[in-house]
Amino acid sequence: MAKIPAAQTRLFKNVFVCKKCGTKIKSDPKKILEGKVKCRKCKRKAFRPIKKK
Repeated sequence: MAKIPAAQTRLFKNVFVCKKCGTKIKSDPKKILEGKVKCRKCKRKAFRPIKKK
């Protein structure tokens, strides 16, 4: 897979994954750390950054 900068930022910048159900959410990292963002599916506030392939 080619490393195109525009595609890399679209896929990985500000994308977080719910630790319980695995849902991807785009959000500001500051809001994630403050706990202001909830998962749409399970309503939890535990997220991790998405892993790069």
